[in-house]
Amino acid sequence: MEWERRSLSGLPWREVERRLADRPGAPLPAPPHDEPPLRRVEGSIPYAELHCHSGFSFLDGASDPAELVAEAARLGLTALALTDHDGFYGVVRFAEAARRHDLPTVFGAELSLGAGPRTGTPDPAAEHLLVLADGPAGYARLGAALTEAQLAGRKGAPRLSLDRLAELAGTGTGGAADWVVLTGCRKGAVPAALEADGPVAAAHRLHDLVDRFGRDRVVVELWDHGHPLDVERNDALARLAVVAGLGVVATNNVHYHRPSRRRLATVLAAVRARRPLEDLDGWLPAVGSAHLRSGAEQARRFARWPGPSRPPPNWAGAAPSTCASWPPACRPSRALTASTRWTTCAA
Repeated sequence: MEWERRSLSGLPWREVERRLADRPGAPLPAPPHDEPPLRRVEGSIPYAELHCHSGFSFLDGASDPAELVAEAARLGLTALALTDHDGFYGVVRFAEAARRHDLPTVFGAELSLGAGPRTGTPDPAAEHLLVLADGPAGYARLGAALTEAQLAGRKGAPRLSLDRLAELAGTGTGGAADWVVLTGCRKGAVPAALEADGPVAAAHRLHDLVDRFGRDRVVVELWDHGHPLDVERNDALARLAVVAGLGVVATNNVHYHRPSRRRLATVLAAVRARRPLEDLDGWLPAVGSAHLRSGAEQARRFARWPGPSRPPPNWAGAAPSTCASWPPACRPSRALTASTRWTTCAA
């Protein structure tokens, strides 16, 4: 038997090189330490994850799109969005895997607004905005925005302003008709303003997004990773949504498909920051909770904001479906409608 050197992953170096180059070829058997298959979750509550990063969010996501899709199908998710940083790099693998699992998909991206690279610092300074494409026209508009940002910036540091993004969204007709904008993670304008300056500043940033993209196109995002301030932050964000008459959506701000992938995620974070793990420890999450969850898990975590028992008449349309948690007190005063391809379900 021919001897060949193997990498730490258990794969031959030739196979590592082939995969990194994304060249076609029959995959080799999985390395022996791969995760064992888990049983499929049956009878789960309808839920779709709308904020999800893959390994194509370079040094941030820790799972391949195919792994995310397979886990989403196992958990019984109604649909899955891929929202990598500043690009559509993983959508081909994502779409191919979703087709095999018959899983409805949503395409989006988390855009970096403002100067500064994502590498070389424990906590990159750029502001984030999560944008989901509504149909082919929205996908084309978002792709154009991503391309312009990459061309205007440099490698690892795209450059795009919120003013220019609103122009590219086509808001001159009264709203971003082809996009749905989520307020996003802690780096989003609204959560960041809430943490830094309080509810008044956060309300100002939220109204700014509404003015730019349209009331029917902005949704307040809640997420709960089990951190001490998550519930307090979500309470404040839900109140802001009520006052503004906006919808609320529950996500898990996903960065890997299963909890066991957290160890790889921390290593990637250290590589991104260019620091050893012991120096980065204070910047890392206390628990590995940024993984895909079933509808039942999300319903338990968001029981403080219980949704209705049946889908509200919002984003009515055809597949793909997106399912969200809509607290009764946080439902918008008028239906959050979309022109095509959107349906929401209660978690």
